[in-house]
Amino acid sequence: MKLNGLTAVITGGTQGVGAAIAISLAKAGANLILHGLREDPMALDTIRQCQELGVQVTPIYCDLWQPLDKIVTEIGDRSIEIDSEVSLLVNNAGVFIDKPFIDMDETTFDRTFDLNVKVGYFLTQYFAKRWIQTKTPGRVLFTASINGLLAESDHTAYDASKAAVSSMVRSLCVALAPKGIRVNAIAPGLVRTPLTNQVLDRDPGALRWMQLHTPNHQVPEASVCGPIAAFLLSDDAEHIHGQTIYIDGGMSVWQQPDLPEKLRTGMLQD
Repeated sequence: MKLNGLTAVITGGTQGVGAAIAISLAKAGANLILHGLREDPMALDTIRQCQELGVQVTPIYCDLWQPLDKIVTEIGDRSIEIDSEVSLLVNNAGVFIDKPFIDMDETTFDRTFDLNVKVGYFLTQYFAKRWIQTKTPGRVLFTASINGLLAESDHTAYDASKAAVSSMVRSLCVALAPKGIRVNAIAPGLVRTPLTNQVLDRDPGALRWMQLHTPNHQVPEASVCGPIAAFLLSDDAEHIHGQTIYIDGGMSVWQQPDLPEKLRTGMLQD
């Protein structure tokens, strides 16, 4: 998985899954344009780790909830300023701000789809136009989610947006593969990030419950997502197009977990 001399744009690349992808791409030799919301300790730590691997890192901080043309122009202009042409795009930035379905409002729904779906769609269009013009074999990776396949009751907008990402990857594959551009996605299950740690560390029961629902009984660090991302962006994956790869310990294939002995005994007694 060699990416030496290539340059990647990663949205939401300063923490969580995005940081894991950034570090793995840096290990493979790619220079990085890392987008983050703000310059904070986590962003600076991710940048430091990548630079220590000997690659160039260009940070860009902006809120993706802006007029779309401004976002695309800001990230696109920064990518033009660096020495090497961007040939890798990772649409990782996303948000979960759901309310229960009965309480969902149009603004929250729109903000979810804007960030989880629309920004990545039009960033891909921006770079695809450049790649087609320059005959660059571009590679695009989206971060989908197991929630695009398995539903949760209070995640209706988020689940729908992540399902849209996997569908979009298939459609963009059909549109762009003839142009020499590959499009794929990773779909993490539950992994440890600064956001999920707030819940898992506060509620050990929630952690045990998620481990029970995962065949390998693990809730790993986000770092498990990085190597698969690097593989899908590398020449080693040259014939993989339009796929969503689940990184979930088997959760997406398990109908339901085996009933714990304590619960099984209780049910038999009832």
